[in-house]
Amino acid sequence: MKKYIFIILLGFASIITFSQSTITGKVSGTDGSLPGASVYLEGTYDGASTNANGEFSFRTSKTGAVFLIASFVGFEPFSRELNLTGSPVNLEIALKEAFNVLNAVTITAGTFEAGDKKRANILTPLDMVTTAGAVGDVYGALQSLPGTTTNGESGKLFVKGGDSEESQTYIDGSLVYAPYSSSAPNMSVRGRFNPFMFKGTIFSTGGYSAEYGQALSSVLLLNTNDMPTEEQLDISVMSVGLELAGTKLWKTGAATATLSYNDLGPYLLLIPQNYKWVKYPSNTEGAFSLRQKTGKTGMLKIYSSYTNSKYTINQEDLNHEGESYDYALGNDNYFLNASWKSSLGQKWNTAAAASFTNNKDDIAYDTISINKLLRGAHLKNVFTHFYNDKVTIRLGAEFFTKTYSHNYSISNNSIAKSFTNNTSSAFAETEIYVSSKLVTRVGTRFEYSDYLNKANLVPRISAAYKVSKYGQISAAYGWFYQDPTDNYLLYTNTIGYERADHYTLSYQTSKNDRTFRAEVYYKDYQSLAKITNEAFYLPTSYTNSGYGYAKGVDIFWRDKKTIKNGDYWISYSYIDTKRDYRNYPSEVVPGFASKHNFAAVYKHWFGGLRSYASANFKYSSPRVYNNPNSDVFNGEHTKAYRSVDASWSFLLRQNIILYAAVTNIFGFKQGYGNSYASIPDSQGVYRSAPITAGADRFIIVACFITLSRKGEANQIDKVE
Repeated sequence: MKKYIFIILLGFASIITFSQSTITGKVSGTDGSLPGASVYLEGTYDGASTNANGEFSFRTSKTGAVFLIASFVGFEPFSRELNLTGSPVNLEIALKEAFNVLNAVTITAGTFEAGDKKRANILTPLDMVTTAGAVGDVYGALQSLPGTTTNGESGKLFVKGGDSEESQTYIDGSLVYAPYSSSAPNMSVRGRFNPFMFKGTIFSTGGYSAEYGQALSSVLLLNTNDMPTEEQLDISVMSVGLELAGTKLWKTGAATATLSYNDLGPYLLLIPQNYKWVKYPSNTEGAFSLRQKTGKTGMLKIYSSYTNSKYTINQEDLNHEGESYDYALGNDNYFLNASWKSSLGQKWNTAAAASFTNNKDDIAYDTISINKLLRGAHLKNVFTHFYNDKVTIRLGAEFFTKTYSHNYSISNNSIAKSFTNNTSSAFAETEIYVSSKLVTRVGTRFEYSDYLNKANLVPRISAAYKVSKYGQISAAYGWFYQDPTDNYLLYTNTIGYERADHYTLSYQTSKNDRTFRAEVYYKDYQSLAKITNEAFYLPTSYTNSGYGYAKGVDIFWRDKKTIKNGDYWISYSYIDTKRDYRNYPSEVVPGFASKHNFAAVYKHWFGGLRSYASANFKYSSPRVYNNPNSDVFNGEHTKAYRSVDASWSFLLRQNIILYAAVTNIFGFKQGYGNSYASIPDSQGVYRSAPITAGADRFIIVACFITLSRKGEANQIDKVE
């Protein structure tokens, strides 16, 4: 009996073995084989995982129609119907990469971004404010990036052949009408805001989103810090002044108050100066910021500041040989900024922003007094709809209002002019991820000015394609409009918007803490404002007949890997630009543009010395300037700009940092051309004087002290 049972069982086993199917194959992804992928038959336990070569093999007794499933993290599941008959099956399975916006390609044409973790950052927020030579000025740090030109006698941003007035600054989404400090002619300015209040920076040098208007050349988007982590008191003692800041926390919010006073008198007495100071520069500033959570997802931010600054300097009177006059400047600036962000369900977000600026300059020299007042406000609301993982729609509207007045008095005569311009704007934009390798952004913007009685409707489009795992190309195109300069609008509203068309193409690759970026661009300027030879106060003296172009190449390389504890970047820009605008008689190279611009920045952490050092070398080729005694307009050339800057930070204790920085260590003589008299002398010659830097070097030493409950907090983010 046992013999028969064994024969029967053997027969069943033979039947089962005979009816089994062997399924083999290989699973691969975008970049080759995928080891560890799961392959199985739906509704069964039959399956296997791929080996190191992406190969798999298993047997199944299932017959007929079944579904084979293959899956791997980060890829879309694979499914195919098989008809099993007992015959071997061999498959080549190619999985498609699943879409993930965190890993997807991003548009980088014309944009340097810091602080947004979903993107491959070129610079961190810290880099933007701690580069040697910047001396704590955001705009100074940006001048180590390609596309910018250093104008030492200005200090403002000049981007890709654009004038400084063609760049706009936004804080938390709202416009800053007066981002720079006030200054006498041919004296460098600084940014008004403490750079350490910002967590992230987006510097777009062209082809930017339809969300931003009124900027022909660039926009700088500054995002303030979120909720602080602990209460603390910060004390900053510097060679030029003092600052005290305190932070108070509660369950859903925080407030920070700051008071600072700077007086350059003691410093300027010690360091040789090229200027004749009558009253040394000083300023007092108070600031207050509030952070308050609203609901589950909302965050309200409010920032307010008031600054009073003044100085008097003695300058040569070029119109009267042997004479001079005192130039006195007083400035009062009040700024208020508020923003609120929150989600409106799972598919919608909203962001509202508002700002107010009141900036007053009181100027007196010789027998002349000038009072300038700029009062501006900006209201904005943006809605973002996440249609699905691959499509995002953004809609927004905003309102700008600006009043500018200019009161000019000489002897007993005075001229007062002012204007108010209200601009209404709206924009719509869609970002579409065709795949994780291809993204495009298409938008349009509408603007209407009641003062100019003009409207515009512009297209903006950009795209990026991932050509490899680490590299991508981006392209951007768009029209950009801006109002003419305020000094023209004081006398006329018969002219219209100025316009620039941007064409940008860039390549960027990032791997192992090394980043390379190359960009080419072309900008076509149209309808630029010009003034004729008629009297400046006649409205008919102004036209939109100006034009020009700017084209160039930007190169950027950063390496944080090769040198242990070291980090460096190199940038180079080539700019070819000409313009016929303002009072230019023909199309020529503008005086603010350098053809070649180079910067090399190096930073190093010395662990044994508890120190962080930074060095920066900058070079800009000679710029042109106009000599009214010459028949050639803009036919003269300045000296090349050269500077080697350095800074050193030492962690004395966990909460005490010593800091020192020097600009232009080797004392290169900077020359920015000449200034000329407004009238010729008896020989028909316009007298001149060289435009120089205030001093060959600037030196600052400081001590930063932080007091907190745990005693571990410090201000290392100010000096690293």
